[in-house]
Amino acid sequence: MSPIVKVLLVLQLYVTFTCVANEVDFLSGTKKLPGSCDFQGGICGYESENTSSVEWILNEEGRYISLDHSFGDGPQKSVLVSPDLQPMEWTCLRVIYQISTSVPDYDPSKLNVYIRPEGESFDFLLWSGSDPSDSWLIASIDLKNTSQSYKIVLEGLLGEDTGASIAIFEISLTLGYCLACDFEENSICGYMNFWNPNVNWFVGGGAVRNSPSTLTMDHTLKNETGHYMYVDSIYAKRIQEVAQLMSPITTTPMSGCFSFHYQIQKASEIEFMLYTRDKYGHYEEIWKAEEYTPSKWNLAEVNIRAPYPIAVIFEVAFYSAVAGYVALDDISFSPHLCANETDIFFDTSEASCDFEDDICSFKQDIRDGPGWTRVTVKRNVYRPGDHTTGQGYFLLTSTKSSRFQSGYIRHLYGPTLPEDLKYCLRFFYAMYGYSKVTSTLAVYLYEENLIVREKIWSSPSTSKGIWTEAEVSFQKPMSTKIVFVSLCKSFWDCGLIGLDDITVTLGDCRNKQGLWLSHPGECTFEVDGCGYTQQKRDRSSWHRTRGSTPTSFTGPQGDHTTGVGYYMYIEASNMHMGQKARLFSQLLRGVYGLQCVTFFYHMYGSGTGILNVYLKVEGENKEQLLWRRVGDQSISWLRDQVEYKCNRNHKIIFEAIRGLSLKSDIAIDDISLQKGSCKELEITRYSSRILEDLNEIEY
Repeated sequence: MSPIVKVLLVLQLYVTFTCVANEVDFLSGTKKLPGSCDFQGGICGYESENTSSVEWILNEEGRYISLDHSFGDGPQKSVLVSPDLQPMEWTCLRVIYQISTSVPDYDPSKLNVYIRPEGESFDFLLWSGSDPSDSWLIASIDLKNTSQSYKIVLEGLLGEDTGASIAIFEISLTLGYCLACDFEENSICGYMNFWNPNVNWFVGGGAVRNSPSTLTMDHTLKNETGHYMYVDSIYAKRIQEVAQLMSPITTTPMSGCFSFHYQIQKASEIEFMLYTRDKYGHYEEIWKAEEYTPSKWNLAEVNIRAPYPIAVIFEVAFYSAVAGYVALDDISFSPHLCANETDIFFDTSEASCDFEDDICSFKQDIRDGPGWTRVTVKRNVYRPGDHTTGQGYFLLTSTKSSRFQSGYIRHLYGPTLPEDLKYCLRFFYAMYGYSKVTSTLAVYLYEENLIVREKIWSSPSTSKGIWTEAEVSFQKPMSTKIVFVSLCKSFWDCGLIGLDDITVTLGDCRNKQGLWLSHPGECTFEVDGCGYTQQKRDRSSWHRTRGSTPTSFTGPQGDHTTGVGYYMYIEASNMHMGQKARLFSQLLRGVYGLQCVTFFYHMYGSGTGILNVYLKVEGENKEQLLWRRVGDQSISWLRDQVEYKCNRNHKIIFEAIRGLSLKSDIAIDDISLQKGSCKELEITRYSSRILEDLNEIEY
């Protein structure tokens, strides 16, 4: 069966289902905003962009648009752009779509949804889907409050599979949060039942009269035509049959009051609970029905923290086939705390520190004697500076203060972390001079009495003298403190330990890759080249690599992002003096006002040449020099920022020129292109520092 035939069959089923409830659509009170389209009378002002290799096709009956290989084989791309949309309060964007394939797992097709804010150089990726399906799926995407006009951009990418297709049935924009739902819409707001052979969530009310659990009225409309969700024990086959209803996954950070109305028929034989679940399957119970009036609508409110993508799951467990029912209606969300709760959300920034201004909320044990010292390092070619900028501050502990002792132990105590939360700790460390590095730096969790402790991380045996990222996830049922412990068992085994850029966030550390979709102008080179291109690719081009460069006494020992990741560099041994390698950004839309380029660069080696940053305006031959560095700068990764203005389409170019000798490798990493003024120019920050600072050292 062809993908398009599948689409038509599924469409017929969808229309058959929705026709039953069409009589109450007008009762839901949900107003569709401009930008919404059901493709009944056309494509609602959406237009194909000239970057498309094929176009979306409107079905002859006007029920959906689709994309397939009818007009050519091989990878295809089609971009559909909405009309200009005006600033709105918090809005929920829903896309009903289907991706079909004839060869599973072969070069999958993909549907991407972007937002294009007015005055921005980039389209911001909101959501991406590639899972094939024989039925319509719903993508629910929260759009935060905005004060600027914007457009919605839909990008269909067809892979090599010639039988693949992508179809869009409806685009819907409504005011409010995607978590909110009164179940009056046919799509039930993207909520999904986890199918169970015996007990499941169903839509109740309206024209549906197929269960003894049907209520006389819903909560929204207070009559029998309104809709709600319910689950009944009548089909339960064993003790503790479980039914789950899952919300759409959140797509932007949010915290506030989650509320809903519910009914429970028999309290003694039913458990009704509310969980959050992250993408890795970690469940956290946040509410349980305990005090309520049976067979009446009850209001429940609970504070929700969603700093990373989560789904909310309503779970009902039946302990008897005659336990009755649970009904659910009018789910809502508010960015404010619930009225009946005083829970204050913990600000994880209180447990984070880059040590640029002070040691933040961290403390030391005076019984340790001279311990961790906040220092900065003058720009030099012998020892690296801090991780944050290459010229800032970090913490250092060493044997210099313990020269007549057999060893030492140093403690650095973080602030108290509230109980029952999942945390991710990330930090950067560097070690120098240790003959045995295993466990010379460790992280412990101390209970508040500072007596009971648990080791959650220790330095591996492969540590080397570069800034390396470490991360660890943890959750404890009691309040705890993070404690960094530096241990030296004997003088001859000791050296220097640096600590910098400690961050604590909520959630599993694995959320790092799937947290929120990153800024499109940011590139760490960890996955690929981020759309940066070169006019030619040969041995004298920019190269993406990890670890140290082949030539001694030049180039970095690792990347800036994690210490073990990727960066771009030129290999001087493959070039002759004065030869250039040029790296071009993707085409950036021109905007009015300042724009900022932030990047890290590494220029170490006695023969180091030149690194330039240029602005290239589309249609012009002349390039504008924005920034330049010449010669050996530091053994450290250094951060710099440069501002520019350009209201025409343009590119940013990184140009490296090989110097006098083989010791001329140049590297760049962690590039960020953003609208607005740079917070600070690195050259200004460096030149204004007081060099006589008592904590500024060379070692």
